[in-house]
Amino acid sequence: MPIEDVAGAVKDLIRQGKVLHFGLSEASAKTIRRAHAVHPVAAVQTEYSFMERDPERNGVLHACEELGIGFVPWGPVGMGYLTGKIDVNTKLDPKTDLRAGFDRFSPENIAANLPVVNLLTRFAATKNATPAQIALAWLMARKPFIVPIPGTRNKDHLLENLGANDLQLTPADLNELDAEFFKIKVEGGRMNEMQMRAADQGA
Repeated sequence: MPIEDVAGAVKDLIRQGKVLHFGLSEASAKTIRRAHAVHPVAAVQTEYSFMERDPERNGVLHACEELGIGFVPWGPVGMGYLTGKIDVNTKLDPKTDLRAGFDRFSPENIAANLPVVNLLTRFAATKNATPAQIALAWLMARKPFIVPIPGTRNKDHLLENLGANDLQLTPADLNELDAEFFKIKVEGGRMNEMQMRAADQGA
């Protein structure tokens, strides 16, 4: 179904008072623009983190900024990887944990991507923070319209995540982190093949 038809249907529902806002998930910049032309998009959700930079390269972040759309990164701590609490010995249950089927969470790629975690850990030590807090603070410092949604079932992790609000990374901090990050090659795809086929990856 053309996105214009979807946006038009949501527009009607908003007019009827049955829906408050119109949001998109895993949409390409082209789809965002087409939808927004029919009815204003309030928010776009897609994966974005210190180690997953696709929205910077594919035009999605630029489109959101240009059109005044909120951007909601899911997986802002790398689906748990950037906490520093996952290593090659971590067992992910394929029956209950989607990450078990993600290439990035294979033992080989967990090991290969440790330089990203090590970078965050080193930097966190200079700020009396944790790697997860730096990863979240990094996102919040990028643009004012970015609101990350870290998920957790654990109260301690929730409190840790909230602690990122107390960190104010400076432009110099961001430059330092990015300069080191861009020396590292991230290994493995962000989702499994079936999920990536479902994501809108158009231009």
